[in-house]
Amino acid sequence: QVQLVESGGGLVQAGGSLRVSCAASGHAFSSYGMGWFRQAPGKPRRFVGAITWSGDRTYYIDSVKGRFTISRDNAKNTVYLQMNSLKPEDTAVYYCAAGVVDGRNRPPMDVDYWGQGTQVTVSS
Repeated sequence: QVQLVESGGGLVQAGGSLRVSCAASGHAFSSYGMGWFRQAPGKPRRFVGAITWSGDRTYYIDSVKGRFTISRDNAKNTVYLQMNSLKPEDTAVYYCAAGVVDGRNRPPMDVDYWGQGTQVTVSS
């Protein structure tokens, strides 16, 4: 069992930056691929990006490539989502996820555990 707790969401102006974190507790964090999903009002939850258990590969949707970066610190059981050049369309609840990351799949992540989500609002 893995428990995930996100933090760091908030309100930011368009063009600004924000970093959200996800702290994991429980069993063998370093053996899980980690990812981020987001859900805008009235829309389904969608994959944003993921990082393999070792941290050697990352995957992103096209709309965030070059702006968002996922990283992990296995010693701290934490995964990060650094978001730069934010746009109003990035506004959503962002969810941390733990599971299996495989670049051959679309999306490249099967989720076993979810966090509770953190709100990110980008004003124009």
